Amino acid sequence: MEEREKTLDVITIGRASVDLYGQQIGARLEDVASFAKSVGGCPANIAIGTARLGLKSAWLGRVGDEAFGRFITEQMAREGASTEGIVTDKDRLTALAILGVEDDARFPLIFYREDCADMALTEGDISENFIARARSVLVTGTHFSRPHTSAAQKIAMTFAKGYGAKVIFDIDFRPNLWGLAGHGAGEERYIRSHTVSERLKSVLPHCDLIVGTEEEILIGSGETDLDAALRAIRQVSSALIVLKRGPMGCIVYDGAIPDNIEDGIVGKGFPIDVYNTLGAGDAFMSGFLRGWLRGETLETCATWANACGAFAVSRLLCSPEIPSFEELSFFLEQGSEYTALRKDRALNHIHWATTGRRRAYASLKALAIDHRSQFEEMAERAGADRDRIAGFKLLAVEAAAKVAGGRDGFGMLLDEKYGRAALFAAAKVPDFWIGRPVELPGSRPLKFEFSQDMGSRLVEWPVDHTIKCLAFFHPDDPDDMRLEQTEKLGALYDAARSVGREVLIEIIAGKNGPMEADTVPRVLTELYSAGIKPDWWKLEPQADAGAWALIDETIKVNDPWCRGVVLLGLDAPADALEAAFKATAGSASVKGFAVGRTIFAGAAEKWLAGEMDDSEAVADMAERFGALVDAWEAREQ
Repeated sequence: MEEREKTLDVITIGRASVDLYGQQIGARLEDVASFAKSVGGCPANIAIGTARLGLKSAWLGRVGDEAFGRFITEQMAREGASTEGIVTDKDRLTALAILGVEDDARFPLIFYREDCADMALTEGDISENFIARARSVLVTGTHFSRPHTSAAQKIAMTFAKGYGAKVIFDIDFRPNLWGLAGHGAGEERYIRSHTVSERLKSVLPHCDLIVGTEEEILIGSGETDLDAALRAIRQVSSALIVLKRGPMGCIVYDGAIPDNIEDGIVGKGFPIDVYNTLGAGDAFMSGFLRGWLRGETLETCATWANACGAFAVSRLLCSPEIPSFEELSFFLEQGSEYTALRKDRALNHIHWATTGRRRAYASLKALAIDHRSQFEEMAERAGADRDRIAGFKLLAVEAAAKVAGGRDGFGMLLDEKYGRAALFAAAKVPDFWIGRPVELPGSRPLKFEFSQDMGSRLVEWPVDHTIKCLAFFHPDDPDDMRLEQTEKLGALYDAARSVGREVLIEIIAGKNGPMEADTVPRVLTELYSAGIKPDWWKLEPQADAGAWALIDETIKVNDPWCRGVVLLGLDAPADALEAAFKATAGSASVKGFAVGRTIFAGAAEKWLAGEMDDSEAVADMAERFGALVDAWEAREQ
């Protein structure tokens, strides 16, 4: 066959589902009250895991033509895995899996896979040109359980071999999915079956890498003894064999099986408290492939695989818990004082910063109209009912969307009190960034609006909405004031990380003390020292480039994964803001602005007083917002 350029490291084929994980740990599924949603299914997890670890991956399979199918496709894209091989099935639903953690040894699992989309894969879904571009193809056990899915995987293997690609076999044995166990036995891992063994044995001679647990090696070989099973596989296949052994790590067999099967190649092990074993094998495979496909030693491959598996068993979900390569490298270099890695704040921050954020932003230009007390004052001056405020905020969404014009890097700050309808409208603007305030306006020390219980409140927010919290914080405030505000911000930060939401912390220091070049860096240092690492900072303009250089260094030293800084406006005139923009030209941290009253105040006063109609208000705000965008983009000229 004609040689093709290899643009993909691995294509994984087979299952993909939406996993719904019970969030009440230590409960029966019967008693679980809420669930966390993620992408699941062995090959789908591996496509995501290898992408996180720096490989160019793709998942090949089917999803339903509905919200869950789109979720899988969109999540693959967010993770950096190719979606080229995904087929949308118009007639079938995306598979579901319901999972729970009852204790450290029991993980109830229910599969909803009756005539599901991924099990409808056929030979016609396998593109020869697509397979030709891959350095390897991974096939999985479940898709050998049906004639049409088996044929699809086998034609993919034939294409792969024809174009010089490696064939990887993850035995991935689920008795339930072979019809060997009832619906309530989803967590069952081994039931002997001659039929299953014969089908899997037919795959072994065509593989370059075979990976399985002890039970999977037994079912794949048809033997009942592990030693005999390994030797039986070696008789029909020269493939590298990787035996997964749970908390004992793995053993790799390259060539003849040794007299003592304990004498294979092993990597470094990691003692970990088991939280949930589901998905650990997929994380393990991702780590192994990161090394194997990049030419690392087998000892290194095994070590990386063991480490990735350790991350997975220490956390709740499947694909979301697989580490990025940055996180893996940090762990291998620094280690952790915790055997429960989910408790390690340093690792959790790297994990969030490198895998949890849904989108990247080169810059951010936001119209801030989350003001509440200022609008109330304007309505009172105009003699207008406060109910009209909501209508004006809808017009602001229209103005901001008009300026954005479909471009990336635009957004708004909107509140729940008067901006609920505007939040719904902004959510419909493509690629819009949305931030929402939680502080009680004007509070010092900081208090939250509506409720001090932020954790339960944030669960209701869309996952892509950013928490914004303003604190009037000066480094020379009294100790008790600084401590109270730091503790409040820390509680918010912990709640945000617990529910997976980004945080923007706005610091205004200048209203409560003198502003020197080191004033804001001192505030940031104090908050960083308390373990608070927000995704964004929103800061007031600084006097000169020297002050911004100090802020840059503070952020770089304390959190190199910070998204950056956006400037606030403080109702400054447009020309003053343009000068402030120019002062940031050399800053590595400043990524944009979130300005409000400079843009909307004049229009709001007139509109509330009945002196300006809707279209005029939209035009006025769009003109002012657009002018600031132009000034921002021209700041280095």
